[in-house]
Amino acid sequence: MKRRVLNIACIGAGYVGGPTMAVIADRCPDISVTVVDLNEARIAAWNSDALPIYEPGLAEIVKRTRGRNLRFITQAEGAAAIAQADAVFISVNTPTKTQGEGAGKASDLSYVESCARYIADHATGHTLVIEKSTMPVRAADTIKRILANGKGGATFHVLSNPEFLAEGTAIRDLEKPDRVLIGGEDPDSIEALAEVYRHWVPEKAILRTGLWSAELSKLAANAFLAQRVSSINAISALCEATEADVDEVASVLGSDSRIGPKFLKSSVGFGGSCFKKDLLSLIYLCEFYQLAGPAAYWQGVLDINEWQKHRIAELAAAHARRNGGIVAILGLAFKKDTNDFRESPAIDVCNQLLAAGLQLRLHDERVEAQAFSACLTRGTKSVRFCGSIDEAVEGADAILVLTEWDRYAKLDWSALFAIAAHGASVFDGRAVIDRVAARAAGFKVYSVGKG
Repeated sequence: MKRRVLNIACIGAGYVGGPTMAVIADRCPDISVTVVDLNEARIAAWNSDALPIYEPGLAEIVKRTRGRNLRFITQAEGAAAIAQADAVFISVNTPTKTQGEGAGKASDLSYVESCARYIADHATGHTLVIEKSTMPVRAADTIKRILANGKGGATFHVLSNPEFLAEGTAIRDLEKPDRVLIGGEDPDSIEALAEVYRHWVPEKAILRTGLWSAELSKLAANAFLAQRVSSINAISALCEATEADVDEVASVLGSDSRIGPKFLKSSVGFGGSCFKKDLLSLIYLCEFYQLAGPAAYWQGVLDINEWQKHRIAELAAAHARRNGGIVAILGLAFKKDTNDFRESPAIDVCNQLLAAGLQLRLHDERVEAQAFSACLTRGTKSVRFCGSIDEAVEGADAILVLTEWDRYAKLDWSALFAIAAHGASVFDGRAVIDRVAARAAGFKVYSVGKG
């Protein structure tokens, strides 16, 4: 039985698999790392100078490891990599189901199951199969069942090693993690994977749990973070009504060591590929086990997030409708320093504004117009993607800031006031702009959580 990991394969070259494997290859030059993906265009991008995702620091790591001990190949070429691997990471999407039992809430494990069958068909000897994707609790049972039906005589141990990455800081999170979590049933297998991380992660930061605890811990972590965002956003609305300042309130809360300062920044709402999906999965699990109270609690966290997006969009829409009906949207990514717009608040806000009959002018630092336009539910005749901030703001009745790009914190508001429509207002959904400068320039300014 293999006890040392010298060859790693990862199925899935997305936002988790690509950066994670790049950092492992960088910090473990004695380990060969192969990333396998069905998407030929994505693999071609990983093998080029134009990587398929943007993360600060990622390109530099890929440049120094690719061709040394890191390679990216298509699944058509991947059988040999699986056969040689001591450990195979499963890092594919687990989207919310759209049909069948649990549709709209439960996680769709079809991609995971496909990976398990691929591993069962090609693995040799003893192989660690590692859940890197976010899984519902006891998903490992499904993987083990598929692996047990393999015909090659290989043996397996399944581990849960969930990622705790934040887009925009993924490389930093990988290089200096708060913790690395490994859940499993076989101590030797757990230690074999722990040895990989010990190349650069302190032993005290490597946590070991049972398999089911590790799977649930990932869902619980995202649910707790989402709950903090919804909590401060609920307070932000009360601050606006009472003329309190949400940043001052958050500062007081964060000074309490029992609470802490992180994730207490009010905004238009959370987005990204994880929070909503994982909350829905957690809600479904609670309902499945007939835990109505916890299910309702977590549903409330999600409902507050939807309400926050709706109310801020309506504020901007009400102003724009009274004037010329043109809204400049600054920011489409769900957060700064990423080109990812999955579940971005900008999607729902733009669709609500389009439903109100408004004209949109969109700008973002890195999001591609064609990809974002596919998320809009109404015809794009009312939408124009702009290459500059000035182009987006020119003639606009309302300016709505939805991503906290650093560039938006340093805007020349006097110059923008000169080209915006008469009586234009600014709606800062991220509390990121220089409100004093914007008001001094002549704009009326709304900023989330500010009385």
